[in-house]
Amino acid sequence: MSGAVLILGGRSEIGVAVADRLVRRGNGKVILAARRSQDLDDQEAALLEAGADEVVRVEFDAARLDTHEALLRDLAEEHGPIGTAVISFGILGDQQRAESEAGHAVDVVHIDYVAHVNVLTHLANLLREQGHGKIVVFSSVAGVRVRRANYVYGSAKAGLDGFANGLSDALVGSGVSLLIVRPGFVIGRMTTGMDPAPWSSTPDQVADATDKALHRGRRVVWVPGILRWVFAAMHYVPQPIWRRMPR
Repeated sequence: MSGAVLILGGRSEIGVAVADRLVRRGNGKVILAARRSQDLDDQEAALLEAGADEVVRVEFDAARLDTHEALLRDLAEEHGPIGTAVISFGILGDQQRAESEAGHAVDVVHIDYVAHVNVLTHLANLLREQGHGKIVVFSSVAGVRVRRANYVYGSAKAGLDGFANGLSDALVGSGVSLLIVRPGFVIGRMTTGMDPAPWSSTPDQVADATDKALHRGRRVVWVPGILRWVFAAMHYVPQPIWRRMPR
């Protein structure tokens, strides 16, 4: 995995945990891209403690689509090739608010789907030109079969999962690979105050599964693995029952 580790969403607990694993495998340089990058002291300190040779901070606003391509190309020019890019930004949003405020629903879809499509397209083009690289995309079981309880977020993840699957196929033979990670409920900052769902995981557990899947050259990984079979069965749950399922 030669080249820098790029975390797009450098404040993300999962993104930083994945970077930690990659650093421990010998990746020396990590680039943390996030808004208010001056506030990433804790994340930088954790990665340096894990063994990073250098941690670079850059400003990145996922909502500003027009900045994505220039940022990626500037990073590659200044810091060398990108070895592994982890796309870890996103918002959960407020489902109840999104049902009454179209603007909030659009904000969720813009960040969790449209911004991902934009940055992934530019990133894939850049890595194709390099001739190598790995991309990690965080989908969610929420997008496998969208539930009434969180259909705005779930629909964005459904779109992202489909796009990432197609992009993964398009990258075959280019030297670039894409890993889709499908976690269930993750107990962390984003879900503070919410009741954990069955088969929940932590950011560290998601990072461990992501690291192993990257090392093994996997295309898709579910976290935890049992969710693959749970959601295969859930496809057959009748819709009147499914619409009452919690998020």
